[in-house]
Amino acid sequence: MKLSPVRSTPPWLKSITPSHFDTVREILSEREAKRDCARFASKFPPNLSNDQSKATHNLFDLQKLNDSPSCQLSYSVTVAALPENRRHNRYMDIAPYDRTRVVVNHERSEESTRQDKGGYLNASWVLERFGHKWWIATQAPLPVTAHTFLSLFLQPISCPPRSLYAPSSRMSRLRTVVQLTQNYESGRRKADAYFPSDVGKSLIVSPDGGGSTSALKVTLLSEQSIEEANCVQSTICITPITLSRSQVRPRGYDRFDKLSDDKDEDDYREEGEQDEAVIIQHMLYTAWPDHGVPEPEVRAGLHTFLQLVDSTNRDVSLASRTGDGDLDPDPPIVVGCSAGIGRTGSFIALSSLLRSCGSLPPPAFPTPSSALPRSPLGALPHAIKDDLVAQEIDSLREQRPRMVERDEQMLLIYEIMGAAFASD
Repeated sequence: MKLSPVRSTPPWLKSITPSHFDTVREILSEREAKRDCARFASKFPPNLSNDQSKATHNLFDLQKLNDSPSCQLSYSVTVAALPENRRHNRYMDIAPYDRTRVVVNHERSEESTRQDKGGYLNASWVLERFGHKWWIATQAPLPVTAHTFLSLFLQPISCPPRSLYAPSSRMSRLRTVVQLTQNYESGRRKADAYFPSDVGKSLIVSPDGGGSTSALKVTLLSEQSIEEANCVQSTICITPITLSRSQVRPRGYDRFDKLSDDKDEDDYREEGEQDEAVIIQHMLYTAWPDHGVPEPEVRAGLHTFLQLVDSTNRDVSLASRTGDGDLDPDPPIVVGCSAGIGRTGSFIALSSLLRSCGSLPPPAFPTPSSALPRSPLGALPHAIKDDLVAQEIDSLREQRPRMVERDEQMLLIYEIMGAAFASD
């Protein structure tokens, strides 16, 4: 599928030159370095009398890098750095900001939706700056976080979340997951499976550490390959179930066994299903290599995939029918790669910018970018203040660290946006 021109190329995009790109890269890198310092400061407070804290504060001149109370508050990652949460991070240097992190309500009560309650997940709420749609950007689930990740889909959520910029009474159920990484790439594990590989088969996923939270039965209902979008679309059913005491594994048990699909589910001796099953769509994009970008010959397929994700998410016929009232016509979408920053940030940036120019439809309930708080780093310099790509990337990095991590990913966004407009 070819990219259809939207209108004539805007002036800001015409002015993109190699020197301008270098300027954008340098300015955005400097701003992210300042956020890095604030993140390190929140992990290792200066009042701690340990060598690591002292070494960290000696390494980073926090005053020189514009460190301030507002910086430390905005870019704090203290929850992710807690000892009980560290093993839930796929990469130790990638952690969600406290203020935008996704809190998973295991107990299904209002109390556990507070920022200091609920299950930890290395995932962040992210708002498109120009497209005005909400996403959840996440690392690929680990075996130890699979239950928490799947629990996201079991109950309504507030959109936008109540802990963020503005309260909302509108509730929504998530129903679409975008995965931008293969489980294995270049011989290395990049993601862990949380649903079976064979249609009709089920897995049992127990909560980490046992407890009163229900286990989950995850069934692969159907799977199809969509060649023009380089996509494998899977329909998955998630059902809460009860396990006997003998089946509940203690914290620290090797939960890879629970995620294998060579077990007969009768071995788990279910004691009865609870609540209504939830149906979600899993969209795997297969043409985006790790530490790289899609090759030029498949980039039209990337645009097709973006459109497919959007239309699938809006298709209420694919969603579960529950007693929660009318289905949200366009709920937030969950998207992740391995770390949930490079490919993930690029995908959201492209979605936002293409949406802003009419190449993707607007969200059913747009959230204005004014809902985003002002950066404690200040506005972008005059040299790049009119560059929408630079603005979008900087805004994403305010919400989750290192979004659009690599220079080639940034360049990809410029190139795809250039292709989306008509040539003069």
